[in-house]
Amino acid sequence: MPIKTKKFEKFLEYVGCQFKRQKGDHLIYDRVGLQRPIVVPDDREVPVFIIRNNLRTLGMEPQEFLEILKKV
Repeated sequence: MPIKTKKFEKFLEYVGCQFKRQKGDHLIYDRVGLQRPIVVPDDREVPVFIIRNNLRTLGMEPQEFLEILKKV
């Protein structure tokens, strides 16, 4: 299920990511220990495939993501 970009940004900040810059319509987040930055489209909603790719980059399982979403 797609989620609103603002909610996904809150999730990223909760797991320790920091906003670094914006390039075009993409928001770039980074965290110590990541091999590549987290890229989020600056749109109304974040599609499921982008959420899954970013979870893989963060080394998180979808269940962890859903639990954290309840907290933010």
